[in-house]
Amino acid sequence: MAAGPGVSMQSGSPARELSLSVQQAASQTHGDRVKTEEVTEAEKQSRMAALLERLHAKHNASRPWQETCKVVRQAMEKRGAMNTAGHQLLLTCLETLQRALKVSSLPSMIDRLESIARQNMLGSHLSPSGTECYITSDMFYVEVQLDTSGELVDVKVAHQGENPTSCPELIQHLREKNFEEFSKHLKGLVDLYKLPGDNKLKTKMYIALQSLELDLTKMMHMFRLATNANAVETILHGSVGLLTARSGGHLVSLQCYVSPYDVFEEEIGTQLNLTDNNVPRSLGVSVSVTIEGTSAVHKLPIAPLITGSHPVDNKGTPSFSAVTNSNCVDLPACFFLKMNRPMPFSLSFIQRMSNVTSIPILETSSSQPLYQLIVQSQLQLLEEGSSTPPSSHNMHFYSVLPDQQHCYFLNGQVPVLLDIIRHQAAYNTLIGSCVKRTSIKEDSAGLLQFEVCPLTDSSFSVSFQHPVNESLVCVVMEVIDSRQVCCKLYKGLSDALICTDEFITKVVQRCMSIPVTMRPFGGKQRPYRQTLQLSH
Repeated sequence: MAAGPGVSMQSGSPARELSLSVQQAASQTHGDRVKTEEVTEAEKQSRMAALLERLHAKHNASRPWQETCKVVRQAMEKRGAMNTAGHQLLLTCLETLQRALKVSSLPSMIDRLESIARQNMLGSHLSPSGTECYITSDMFYVEVQLDTSGELVDVKVAHQGENPTSCPELIQHLREKNFEEFSKHLKGLVDLYKLPGDNKLKTKMYIALQSLELDLTKMMHMFRLATNANAVETILHGSVGLLTARSGGHLVSLQCYVSPYDVFEEEIGTQLNLTDNNVPRSLGVSVSVTIEGTSAVHKLPIAPLITGSHPVDNKGTPSFSAVTNSNCVDLPACFFLKMNRPMPFSLSFIQRMSNVTSIPILETSSSQPLYQLIVQSQLQLLEEGSSTPPSSHNMHFYSVLPDQQHCYFLNGQVPVLLDIIRHQAAYNTLIGSCVKRTSIKEDSAGLLQFEVCPLTDSSFSVSFQHPVNESLVCVVMEVIDSRQVCCKLYKGLSDALICTDEFITKVVQRCMSIPVTMRPFGGKQRPYRQTLQLSH
């Protein structure tokens, strides 16, 4: 049995013995072809049993898994040319074996850290004492300090020209043996420096990003100093939202919008008690702040531009210093705000952001109907972690309330940009509130239909049958911004008044949900199973 190209086998290895045994068996079989009838099934079984006994004996005397992994790794490194697919397959197998091993000692911890470093195309080496593992690149390094038993002592991150500082998130992940998250942080650090130019130019770009981060942090603190806002108020109304500092491979995050249901605890029926220390990074709508290379040259700060530590008014507005050659430099890079997850935007909102930044953002040829994108986005959120397979909704969505059922047929720059994002998020939240995974028969008794139709990029109408007069009435909702939704009820002159415009406006601004807002229109004389209908 021939080995694959470039694979060497030791004389005492199980693979070598298996190869020789198979060759002997093949030779014997060839010589006995003439006498095939004489070879009984029992003899075949006996030969196989003997071969397995030899393999088992060799396996029981084999070296530990850790040593085996090292031998395989060394053999791979000494190999000559090999096709990419085969090399990747062996690497994958090696990493799978590595992940299956329990990390319970200093050598096993070092092996796992070195494996993770290789996965992320990073270097690694040990200190003379063997208890510090350094994961390195040209622009940064991560220092993992261990004790002699392999238990974690500290994890520090150092960027070029900086002193190493402890990183609580990386410490937590390694103490919990959460190597997957640790690897994601390393990937984030690598991605941060995917910039054009040499190391000196990359360092300038990193300093520019640091300067922006410091200014954004000051802007948040000034807003809170002027308004005494809590965490949720800072997210909804702060000039830069709620800022979470860069940590390990996680970029600075600006959380700028949450819906009422994002901060509502359904089990106990109260609002979540959120503080700066317990707000999840994934909560609501947020953007990450980073820097990336561009073909054009932009003037970027290399020092913070905010002067003083106190706002100039009761809204937390800071005072900025003038842009000069001493605090800014020309770099082939630009700051970017990246959404934490894909979010539908109307073309008019995209144009508003382009006007603010003077940078073209999107080719209009790639656009799709806004309602269709909102539906797709909301369904993806609903189906995350769900064991139920996605169904074909055909733009029909049902919402179950405690006493009703609804069905829908769906037809500077950072503060300004965040306000535009908030505005779009508020509109998306209202439309997305119609999208549910509830299944109801369309011919169910007492089913009420409400049809939601877009009017403009920030307004839509909800049409339905009057619960008393059985005439057609309509509510027009205008999302003025993330803080204001204006509602107006249109009905016939002879129709009974169901709700005032002020009441509808108050309800929708409080809950940001069309199904909940439509509840009063279901009628109070008899129980209704309401169906709201959204159409193009």
